[in-house]
Amino acid sequence: MTFIIRENRIETENKTIRIPLPLINEIEKQIVGKNISFSKFVIQACEYALENMENEQSTKNKSQIENEQLKKEKIRLENI
Repeated sequence: MTFIIRENRIETENKTIRIPLPLINEIEKQIVGKNISFSKFVIQACEYALENMENEQSTKNKSQIENEQLKKEKIRLENI
C-alpha cells in the first residue's frame, strides 16, 4: 500500500511533539507544492503507519491460527 497525501480536514487537538531536524527538513521537501500543511502530512503518515501495523498484526494472527491448525492436524494424524 503506497502512502497518498490527502487534503481533507477533521476536528483536531493540539499536541506538542519533538521531531528531529533532519526529519522536519525531509518532510518539508516532500510537501512543497502539494497544498498540504506539515501537520496534515504528519497526521497522514501516522495513520498510514497505524493501518500497516494493524495489517501486520492481522497477518501474524492468521499465521498463528494456521500454525495451530497444522499442529492439531499433525496430532490427529499421529493418533490414527
